[in-house]
Order: sequence, then C-alpha cells, then structure tokens
Amino acid sequence: MFQTDDTIVAIATPAGRGGIGIVRVSGPDAQRIATALTGRERFESRHATLVRIGAREASDQAIVTSFPSPASYTGQDVVEISAHGSPVLLHAIVRAAIAAGARLAEPGEFTLRAYLHGRMDLVQAEAVQDLVAAVTPLQARTAFDQLEGTLTERIKAIDATLFALSARLEASLDFAGEGYHFVEPDRVASEIGGIIASIDTLLGDARAGRLVRDGAQVVIVGRPNAGKSTLFNALAGSGRAIVTEIPGTTRDLLTETVDIGGIAVTLVDTAGIRAESSDAVETEGIARARSAAERADLAVLVLDRSRQLSSDDRALLETIQQSAHVIVASKADLPLAWDDDTVEGLAVAAAVGEGLPELRAAIALGLGLTRTDRDTPAITNIRHVDLLGRARVALARAHEAAAAGMPEELVAADVTEARTMLEEITGHRTADDTLHAIFDRFCIGK
Repeated sequence: MFQTDDTIVAIATPAGRGGIGIVRVSGPDAQRIATALTGRERFESRHATLVRIGAREASDQAIVTSFPSPASYTGQDVVEISAHGSPVLLHAIVRAAIAAGARLAEPGEFTLRAYLHGRMDLVQAEAVQDLVAAVTPLQARTAFDQLEGTLTERIKAIDATLFALSARLEASLDFAGEGYHFVEPDRVASEIGGIIASIDTLLGDARAGRLVRDGAQVVIVGRPNAGKSTLFNALAGSGRAIVTEIPGTTRDLLTETVDIGGIAVTLVDTAGIRAESSDAVETEGIARARSAAERADLAVLVLDRSRQLSSDDRALLETIQQSAHVIVASKADLPLAWDDDTVEGLAVAAAVGEGLPELRAAIALGLGLTRTDRDTPAITNIRHVDLLGRARVALARAHEAAAAGMPEELVAADVTEARTMLEEITGHRTADDTLHAIFDRFCIGK
C-alpha cells in the first residue's frame, strides 16, 4: 500500500549547479518543518517570503512559498523553498528537513500523491513525466495537451456512452421477468459500432503518437568515403564526426539526438561498409554498422553520385530494400558520374547544405509521420494503446453478439469489460503494481 500520511521532501530541480534550486516539502508537517528551518511561525498562503534558512552544514537566504491543502500540487500542504542553486546548500536543506521529521521522497512520489488525492488522473500524471522528458517542441505540446486533460475528456466521453448503454442493458436484465426491454438488439449493435469507430479514431493516432513520445533511431550507412559523416554533421548541426579523405576514418558508432519533423531522432553515424577489410578494428566497425542498421527504425543509405556505383553500393542497395529506408545521392555539388536512371536517390550536398530540408522531410515520411508538426497526436503511450485495443476487442464481441440477437447478459459482460479497460487508462481502477511501475520511472522530486 502507498503511504500518504507522512511528510516527504526532495530537491525538485535538476542535479547540478544553477542560479536557483527548489526543495519541495509535502505532507501534514510541511508548515511545521518550514518553521523549524526558518524560525518563522507563519507563511501567508501563495506569497513568496524572504527568509534565512539555517542548516548545520550551511545557511542561505531563500524564498519560501506555502501552498495549503487542498489547493496544491499534491493536494496536501506543500512548501517550496527556493534557494541558491548550489548542490551543497540544497542537500543541506533536505537533510535539515529530514532531521525535522520529513522523509526523503521516492521517485515520482509528489505526482503519485497528486493522483491519489484527485488532483489529476493517471493520464495526466504520466503526461507530467513526458513533459519533463520532452526534447522537441512537438513532444512538449503533446504532453501538455494530455496534462490539460484532452485525452482524458475523450476517454471519459467514450466511457459515458458505454455507461448509458450498460445501464439500459442491466435494466433489461433486472426486469426480464416482467417482460420489459429497454434496448433493441439492432440499436445496441449500432451504438456499439459508433463507440468502436471513436476508439479507432484514437488508435489511428497511435503510430504517430508513439514516434512523437518515444522517438526513433535512424542509422546512416554506406561504403567508405560516401559522405556519411559529412551528412551526419550537417543533420546534427555540429562537427561531431571526424571527416577526412582517408577511407575508414569512422570506426565506431556516433550518435546525436536531433529534431526531425517533431520526432526526437537518434541519428547514428557508422563505419563505411565494404565486403573485405584487413583491418581488425575496421572489421569490427563494419559489423557494428550492419547490426545498427538491422535494429534501426529507418536507414539512410548514402551513395556517392560523383563516383560510379561499386559492388558494395549494389549490395547495400539490395539489402536496404528489406526495411524502411531513404536513399541519398551525396555530393550533389560535384559532377554526376551515374547514368540518370541508375538509382532514384535524393540529391544532397551536405557540405553546402543543399537538399537537407528535403531529406528531413523524407526521413519523417519514411518513419511514418505524415501529419504536420503543428498537429499533436491524442494518444502516445503504449499502455493506453494496449488498453484501448483490449477495449475494442471486447466491444467487437459485444457488437457481434448484439447483431446476432444473443442474450443481453453476454453483451453486457463485454461492455463492462471494455469499461474496465477505459477506467484503467485514467486510473479510476488500477492495480498497485501498475502504479509502482509508472511512478518508479519518475525522477525524485517530481
């Protein structure tokens, strides 16, 4: 069981030095602990108060803000102490709070308490973590939409329709002996069909949503000196990879996270792939390049259009057809050595920035993101996708039973199962082990 009747404390700002650091205290003794740390008897609600924090190891001037229950982040009394952002000072404040009776918070415990006290539902709580972890504007917008309750409202609207249908089915079962029927099988089937369509609309966002939330891995492959590292640097916006005229310069995998179409793409530069190499280190680099390409969500094959295609190029072209890919005809600023119809590749001159916007668009399309980056997918979390899918399966059974005129109790049982799945999404009914799994991924202090 979750303990919520004690007082917890943690640093709420990221690790390391900063101009300001925040220590958060939540629980019934929050006000008393603030008094113990500052010597001040009372803090006006939602007003910033300048105080002197006295701790054994260090002292500091700080701002204390009090948020009395229930109008606080956790629904409990909350005190936030904004001090200078030295880790030494912040940890000293935390230790002083623990000495005064607080307990160090577990990962995600502040947001868990907000959920348990009804300040947010489980979808919104998960969105908090997604918002903290966002690395692209689209990720942040999508998480904030869910934090605002947009997905919750759509789930609740579907559940409300199911509840009304379930009530009519249950009433028919309760008064079956008296000959009363509150539903007609054809109408029930039609209503369930409409609900399934609503779920399908949500699930239609799932692939794009997963890409936005979880990101993707894109691996750049090609033979030595094809222009892979130059392309990697151009997409990354920095000189991360060493570029020389010497074949085999890149020996290991280099990675960089970039924003492509709103997706957090982990871009991977690899060793040049060729059939034979006498260098043991290069051979290992080639093996790692092939392995990375096999695991990638998309491969970018770089072919040097200023040189005739080699047997290595043709072998890579054949291999790449088996998975999602984009073909780049590199060094487009040099004379073309191919026949025009040899390969359909996107002409790019990475050294001068030519063709990069088109390549970014092709990568986003290759990953399956067909929406514009101004749209935000409604559903992004694999847990939500799984539960919605299970609800749809139950409703499909209910639809089939209703259409076949089968007994109402069979239809009602499947409708109830679908509602259970929806309630697990929002956290109306969720097992403790599921909550532990969700909140254990949070950072301490959130």
